Amino acid sequence: MSAPSRKRYQQSAKLYQRARRVLAGGVSSQFRAYGYPHPLFYTRGEGPWIWDADGNRYLDFTLSQGPLILGHSPPELLARVAQATAQGQIYAGQHEAELELAERIVQLVPGAELLRFSLSGSEAVHAAIRLARGWTGRPLVAKFEGHYHGWFDNVAWSITTPDAEAAGPLEAPRPVPWSRGVPDEEASRLLILPWNQPQIVENLLRRHGEQLATVICEPIMCNNGCIVPEPGFLVLLRRLCDELGAVLIFDEVITGFRIDLGGAQRYYDVTPDLAVFGKALANGFPISALAGKAEVMEPLARGQVIHAGTMNSGVPSVAAALATLDQLEQGQVHARLFELGRQLMDQLADASRRAGHPLLLQGPGPMFHAGFTPLDRVRHYRDTLQYDTAKYARFVAGMHDHGVRLIGRGIWYLSAAHEPEHIEQAARTAYEVLRAL
Repeated sequence: MSAPSRKRYQQSAKLYQRARRVLAGGVSSQFRAYGYPHPLFYTRGEGPWIWDADGNRYLDFTLSQGPLILGHSPPELLARVAQATAQGQIYAGQHEAELELAERIVQLVPGAELLRFSLSGSEAVHAAIRLARGWTGRPLVAKFEGHYHGWFDNVAWSITTPDAEAAGPLEAPRPVPWSRGVPDEEASRLLILPWNQPQIVENLLRRHGEQLATVICEPIMCNNGCIVPEPGFLVLLRRLCDELGAVLIFDEVITGFRIDLGGAQRYYDVTPDLAVFGKALANGFPISALAGKAEVMEPLARGQVIHAGTMNSGVPSVAAALATLDQLEQGQVHARLFELGRQLMDQLADASRRAGHPLLLQGPGPMFHAGFTPLDRVRHYRDTLQYDTAKYARFVAGMHDHGVRLIGRGIWYLSAAHEPEHIEQAARTAYEVLRAL
């Protein structure tokens, strides 16, 4: 790191060294350990901007890993949260706003007939898988390579791999643990599938159909490459689950309320049995939802499958979710996110070509992926292994030094607070940074 860069992040560096004495690794989430030039400390956010402890201001396309669909600190949302919180924070019981939020989601989401609220996406996924196993009486969970469903042991597999050899043949992928400490025996209850490979997927699912409890997927593979499903692929998953008596789960923690008020299931017109929501639901306040068909949710309703949580449906988070949904509906936010996202992708593509370092950009628009690869299209996880991640890390560092904050793994998020001038600023900055690579 150059001397000017050291000076630019001096206060954050001091705080990080202090944090390492009391926080494991100096952070409270492993994803924060990869900040540039080290984990930074932030003091405030407003609209599309975020400020660090050294007073540096960044145009933010990280949006706290996606939740801030309205941008940082929207005043109307904060006012409603403050008003609700003044009456109470958590009751260890039901409250009317929770009921109103559940009714609202049932109206918006095609597959939502009954709901349960939790705090995080990881918790809600865990509940969904337990419910699928309880409803079917079967043990096996099928998940896709590169799809992220939280950090719990039962799904912490085949998220990233060292190389294609470790992952095994495409026709029969091997489970690869994400972390030390994940029990080997969890692999025996998993079936790993390749994304956007219909014939391979059908062969694998039919081979294991009698043991199959559920197929879980991100309907858009957001966490690795932002890879959309190819035409008919989600329909195939729906048909196979119906034929095999398995539960289809959509992990809509990212796609939910970001690409459509009804989630990816409404956007693609494919209804899962269960779906998990989080992130954009409350614009950064901690809440997640497990929603599904009444028949499949019935074991939860009867208490035959246990789901619990002291902090579930906290007053501030429920108020934030209601306020977020109001603004998403009234402000026609989604059409704007698609438009701005496509503009940004087009301008980044043009800037990168002119600079001589063309980026591959793909995704629906409200979120998309950028990366350096010899491929002209990335279709599944094995394709993402060809991204030049070291080069992209240098690009991210350069953008950061020029006041644009990005996520290192390539995904960009748009918010309702972004304006066309912010799109143009990001593209201009990208051109200058790419020219200097």
